[in-house]
Amino acid sequence: MPKNTICLWFDHDAEEAARFYAEVFPDSRVTAVHHAPADYPSGLAGDVLTVEFTVAGLPCIGLNGGPVFRHSEAFSFQIATDSQEETDRYWQAIIGNGGEESDCGWCRDRWGLSWQITPRVLTEALARGGAEARRAFTAMMRMKKIDVAAIEAAVRG
Repeated sequence: MPKNTICLWFDHDAEEAARFYAEVFPDSRVTAVHHAPADYPSGLAGDVLTVEFTVAGLPCIGLNGGPVFRHSEAFSFQIATDSQEETDRYWQAIIGNGGEESDCGWCRDRWGLSWQITPRVLTEALARGGAEARRAFTAMMRMKKIDVAAIEAAVRG
């Protein structure tokens, strides 16, 4: 087990979420499912308690802790994409599986986790600074899913 792992709190469906992420994102997989050895406040002995998984190379643990805590936009996965097709594929996977759109390339999956589906053309333009960054940023602020062609046009002026 890595020294540092992201622990994500779920109500009761950490395994379902982890398996969905493993299907959608490359370099993702479910590596272990652990069952509760005894009853606990939000479950019974034998229920799935934790799920070890990787999302795009990042180790995570899903904890079925019950309905006490909810996800918020204060935490998100940022997935860098190389094309509009890749952006569309991830966006549609999340939205099409009970998720919802947000602004500026953000969306939320059906479990409440936030995702930033971010084309590299956008992050590269923002990193350059100056007028190109300002135009790319202004264009992004009007978008839900990022439109690569629109960002490229904004960068060119």
